[in-house]
Amino acid sequence: MQFGITGSGTWATALAKILTDGGLHINWLVRDEDTARHIKKRGHNPRYLTSVSFDTGLLSLHTVNSKFIDETQYNIIATPSAYVTKALEGLRPKHLAGKKIISAVKGILPQQNMLLNDFLKQKFDFPLDNYFTIMGPCHAEEVAGERLSYLTFSGTHRAEAQKIADKFRTGYINTIVNTDVYGVQYAAILKNIYAVASGIALGKGYGDNFQSVLISNCADEMAGFLRKVGIRNMKVGIHSAKKEHQKKSPNYAASVYLGDLLVTCYSLFSRNRTFGAMVGKGYSVQSAQVEMKMVAEGYNASRSIYSLNKEVNADMPIARTVYEMLWKGLSVSNGLKRIEDTLV
Repeated sequence: MQFGITGSGTWATALAKILTDGGLHINWLVRDEDTARHIKKRGHNPRYLTSVSFDTGLLSLHTVNSKFIDETQYNIIATPSAYVTKALEGLRPKHLAGKKIISAVKGILPQQNMLLNDFLKQKFDFPLDNYFTIMGPCHAEEVAGERLSYLTFSGTHRAEAQKIADKFRTGYINTIVNTDVYGVQYAAILKNIYAVASGIALGKGYGDNFQSVLISNCADEMAGFLRKVGIRNMKVGIHSAKKEHQKKSPNYAASVYLGDLLVTCYSLFSRNRTFGAMVGKGYSVQSAQVEMKMVAEGYNASRSIYSLNKEVNADMPIARTVYEMLWKGLSVSNGLKRIEDTLV
């Protein structure tokens, strides 16, 4: 299994660490020759997770997409959602024929308002059976520190997803497998929006008591949307039958749904929470983006979900209010007051 990683940001660097720590040789498509030269010479990414050192003998660094694809069987796409189409520029359906794509993208493609698998189907006639996802809860910074984390791998065929997941198991990474390709992606998109809401409240001075109520209601709102789009494992406390000593079957309380929502709303490493906190403190959206120097997926996601929900018709007052605060000029004070009035 020849793995490759597309992207050289924080999450891509963390994934490269996980695989090479397991002794795997990987292809790595980085943004430019300067980055490639630095990694080859110094053994670390010059911009992101600079404390992570690599055995460069396990890295083949690329800057040309087509050559990288030719030499890669399992391509992990780990760029921000807004840059995915650029990362795939120049490729044709023949380049992806017979390949496996593993999405580590934690957002919706904003230009197309589509999940990555749907874009790949439309653009490259790429089959869903060859598409897999890697989702958290798993902050790159904790991977860098080798603090125990969990990754969920989803694919239409559980056995193939398990085969991929097994390559990521290390002393600090546990893996979980499910078949909910659509649900895990929508959950990852929504939790970023709710983390922005949590951050806005934090920046405005709201305390832990309010946050607990807000996030509880976000969890309920997210479950409602997932049910509306056809995801069925949304019941907490109910699992399918299992044999003794086996794990429970995943449900909404599993790490990839509720767990990822919680850590993204609460963690100091959450860029969406940080972005929201800056907006709550009075930064404009544009100045917060510039100051962060990293992409907060919840910003574009709020607009995409607002648009998608016109068809889904889920009850989403929190997500809608975040959209209006970020995109329509609704003031933070009025937006939070509106959210307050919806909470139960």
